[in-house]
Amino acid sequence: MRQPLPARPGTHISMLDTPCLILDLDALEHNINYLATYYKDSDCKLRPHVKNHRSPDIAWMQLRAGGTVNGVCASKVSEAAVMVQAGIPQVLIANQVITKAKIDRLCSLCRSADMIVAVDNEQNVHDLDEAAQSHGVNLGIILEIDTNIHRSGIQSTQDAINLARKASQAQGLTFRGIMSHQSIDPSKAGDRNDRQNEAKWTIKHCLDVKDAVENSGFPCEIVSTGETWSYDVARDSVGVTEIQGGSYITKDSSHYFFPEFQQAIKVLGTIVSTPRSKTAIGDIGVKAATLIKGVPEVEGHPNVTVTTLQAEHTLLEDPNEEFKVGDQFQLVVAMQDALVNRWDRYVGIRNNVVERVIEIAARGRHN
Repeated sequence: MRQPLPARPGTHISMLDTPCLILDLDALEHNINYLATYYKDSDCKLRPHVKNHRSPDIAWMQLRAGGTVNGVCASKVSEAAVMVQAGIPQVLIANQVITKAKIDRLCSLCRSADMIVAVDNEQNVHDLDEAAQSHGVNLGIILEIDTNIHRSGIQSTQDAINLARKASQAQGLTFRGIMSHQSIDPSKAGDRNDRQNEAKWTIKHCLDVKDAVENSGFPCEIVSTGETWSYDVARDSVGVTEIQGGSYITKDSSHYFFPEFQQAIKVLGTIVSTPRSKTAIGDIGVKAATLIKGVPEVEGHPNVTVTTLQAEHTLLEDPNEEFKVGDQFQLVVAMQDALVNRWDRYVGIRNNVVERVIEIAARGRHN
């Protein structure tokens, strides 16, 4: 049975039942407009990554604000399908699609949108080509280059050239370019120069591969590299056509080093018990939040520490005994996409009043 709406427009935040996923609409719009303005007059554009918010409504807000490639990227075929069903004109799946069921579904989406998928091996290119021809569609192909994340991705320049050649020769495919996804050493994240130097190094590696591929006769229409933590480097890197920005949209505590973005999503909870001195228990458990990348922070209460999250409870160390039973509190997590995937809807708040409820239509789309 589908859950009832968590709130009605006009409801004050103090009247919301908890736990509740709240979305600060002013902060959301600020973040969207900031990057839209940043990329609007640049040769490099933003491709919003929908894995972070999983909402077609928010994806359309990003595209309508400008500064984008008029398309998004997704992590999964099922996630992409939600966006295509909502009318998004182009989706890049920044991931490998391997199983036959997923490949067939991907090809079916080509009838409704411009679909592009990342590859890093010849067998996958062969399978995608065979399926695209069988479905009578054309599928865009982009090579994933491993720069520093050491996950998926092509390991050598020669392998990239060989794969570009194979994709270009495939009748059901169109070679579109290359992409890479970088990570940042947390010890370098807080220092602007260290962060930017790390970004420049990884992006240069991607561009070096791009140059080699193009010099071998395979033009790269798309060079998709960079993400939120390198957004201010990628734009000014000649040859980069787009970045895959995701985390900027609502910001989490792991992106503390970007004051230009505002915290937009939090989990609203209620203190249900103060059983011992300097201890408070809240009603937000790991089912409603996440411990990935670290324990959440308590918004507005720097002296209160989350000890851990149990299934249905927050354990808080409250040295100054700031909380009493019935008080509301808000948690800020370190990884927003893991948080959002636990919820069906956002409760959109402006000036502490519910303005709208937004469906998280791609929640739970893991395939």
